[in-house]
Amino acid sequence: MSDTHNPKSEPFSNAEKDPDDWTTGDEPMTGAQASYLKTLSEEAGEPFDESLTKGDASKRIDALQEQTGRGK
Repeated sequence: MSDTHNPKSEPFSNAEKDPDDWTTGDEPMTGAQASYLKTLSEEAGEPFDESLTKGDASKRIDALQEQTGRGK
């Protein structure tokens, strides 16, 4: 067995960082974010905002996941 530290086992990966702290958070959302956000928006009966930044899209996805019960 190896005692090598596995950084992926840490709970503080980039995915866990607050979107406000992302260095690329003010860039346009990714295609994957846009696609998932469109799906969530339709399920929740909410408008889809295609102009969101990566950080804002992440927060919106979290909120819509909470609302629709997805992703948990």
